[in-house]
Amino acid sequence: MTSPMMKQWNNPGLIRLLGPLLLEQVLGVTIGLADMAMVGAVGEFAVSGVSLVDAITMLITTLFAALAAGGSVVVSQYLGRGDKQNADNGAKQIVYVNVLFSLIITALALIFHRGILRLIYGAIGGDVRDAAETYFWISALGYPFLALYTAGAALFRSTGTTRVTMLTALMVNVLNIGGNAVLILGLGLGVTGAAISTLASRAAAAITLTALLLSARSPGLSLAGARRFRLDPLMIRRILRIGIPGGLENSMFQIGKIMVSRIFTAFGTGAIAANAVAGVISSFAYMPGNAFSLGILTVISRCLGAQDYEAARYLTGKLVKMTYLVLFAANALIFLCMNPILGLFHLSPEASALARLFLQVHCIASPLAWPLSFALPSALRSAGDARYCMIVAVVSMWTVRVSASYLLAYTLGFGPVSVWYAMAGDFVARSVCYTRRWMKGGWENKRVI
Repeated sequence: MTSPMMKQWNNPGLIRLLGPLLLEQVLGVTIGLADMAMVGAVGEFAVSGVSLVDAITMLITTLFAALAAGGSVVVSQYLGRGDKQNADNGAKQIVYVNVLFSLIITALALIFHRGILRLIYGAIGGDVRDAAETYFWISALGYPFLALYTAGAALFRSTGTTRVTMLTALMVNVLNIGGNAVLILGLGLGVTGAAISTLASRAAAAITLTALLLSARSPGLSLAGARRFRLDPLMIRRILRIGIPGGLENSMFQIGKIMVSRIFTAFGTGAIAANAVAGVISSFAYMPGNAFSLGILTVISRCLGAQDYEAARYLTGKLVKMTYLVLFAANALIFLCMNPILGLFHLSPEASALARLFLQVHCIASPLAWPLSFALPSALRSAGDARYCMIVAVVSMWTVRVSASYLLAYTLGFGPVSVWYAMAGDFVARSVCYTRRWMKGGWENKRVI
């Protein structure tokens, strides 16, 4: 007999969940693509400055996302159990924790933005440095909005109402691209215009989602009463039990990426720009994978909240297989259309050749190993096995990706492409560890709520 969870997450149910998530991921990447493409008209120094700050912003975003994901698992399990009161309380705590954390990060970034850039990237050329400092300072003003948006989006995904987050992402893109057109191309504000446009679009998204969750029309969850600020230590502890390992994992991952990005600065502005453009393009290939990872987090958390382990096992296998299919399709498309896509970024011939090499490595490694190294662990986190995921990710990042990048680049003389070779090795190492963990089944003994 088919369980209620299997009926809820049948093929039509998964399509309703994953379709908007996929479109949301496309729209999310478009923000970075629009900034890069429009700033590219200013010069390679502007592209390089924006890309250096985007790496830091990505680190901060992943911290917000990890905390929100921890809350999402807790809230989704309560919803799977049918306990709306605790689900609503968990939703409020996610918002409180994310916003409080963002205010601290914002204050530090505004005060120490120049020092942070010097600490991470060392000596940077004058034009690149000025562009990075300007973009960083203005971007930091938007971190509280980014935290609020991240929390709100996670809550809507917990209810399976992914259409709302998709439409919000569409609004963000319209505002961002329109703002870029006016401020960069129209008024000639360059990097400053790109930063202001991104800030305004993030603020609009955060306000929209929060207003919907506060309204009586909010589906499944409500932030009603959130204005009466009250922290719940027990609920926060449950959230942080998943959010902190996830945050450490993601932050170590992003810090590792930033550390290896120093390799590109050693090979000049062309290498920095090539890596930035290849990173933006390759992120399109990750979009379907990220969408499926978010879907796994929601679906498996619901199953485990209802204590339906058979459905959790079956649906995890099904979703990971679907992730493989969409990643193969996405990477094949990028491989076939690589030259015209690179032509959009106005790179020098040297930088364009490097970006092409980076993308070739990515298009081979990503569809082979990414699903098991990044989608499968979402199922483990849904079960509360976040600590194991963190340990594997941190060890693999620093022993494989970071160490191998420097060894190949300098000792063996492979140059900047070494970072992308080491990335492929990192994917393989993670996939082996996570697959063994899932097959052993120890995650079934974990408890979140």
